[in-house]
Amino acid sequence: MKNNIRLFFVLIFALFLGKTYAQSHVMNLQGYNEQPYHFGFILGMNTMNFSVKPIDNLEQHKWSKEQANLPNADFYSVSAVIASAAPGFSVGILGNLRLLKYLDMRFIPTLSFGSRTLDYSISATGMAGVPSGTDSAFVVHKKVNSTYLTFPLLLKYRSWRANNVGAYFLGGINLSIDLAAVKKTKQDLGSGTIILKTHDIGLEAGAGFDFYTNYFKLGIEAKMIYGLNNLIVNNNDMYSGSISQLRSKVFMLSFIFE
Repeated sequence: MKNNIRLFFVLIFALFLGKTYAQSHVMNLQGYNEQPYHFGFILGMNTMNFSVKPIDNLEQHKWSKEQANLPNADFYSVSAVIASAAPGFSVGILGNLRLLKYLDMRFIPTLSFGSRTLDYSISATGMAGVPSGTDSAFVVHKKVNSTYLTFPLLLKYRSWRANNVGAYFLGGINLSIDLAAVKKTKQDLGSGTIILKTHDIGLEAGAGFDFYTNYFKLGIEAKMIYGLNNLIVNNNDMYSGSISQLRSKVFMLSFIFE
């Protein structure tokens, strides 16, 4: 009985491979790339992160408990600031304009949801219950949620089609607006809230594969997005004051339906 079940699945798998091989010799969507323009949409997964540059002489800076928004110590110092990534998702629409035989221009307004965490390694001096002259070390995590509305303008360089598969490279710039960025208010001063600037300009670079089906073209694409602007807003506290430069970087894996 078990051998029959195995044989059944082997036959099904062989039939699937045979059908796939036969169909690979049939050119789907012939003339698709010669269209002057076309549209589509994307569904993607992203991983947002920060590129962090701390201030000079970070460990020598002392912060009061009001600036640290922490109780029970006279002064605090930060020894390291590290960013950690988290997964998110993206949706967008796509417009493609044919420029040359293998060169397209793409405009892809995209809405991306995600978060990042800034991990602060902190030492406290004069903490209650700790012997005088010794420091107490701990880590504070600051989560930063972001909702980016991005407007990328990209150039896509395509290879020739190998039956129903093609490869490509792409790159360009984007303008992004962080809809979740916290605006600086008097209540935020010294609160420990990480405040980011709402606008950023970034560079994008990536590669992918196009698969031509009977009814649509499916693209699988991986790209990196590097922000150029320093996003940190000095909030008059230890957390923003410990960072000299904070830039966004995003990895995105997209499924594109055209």
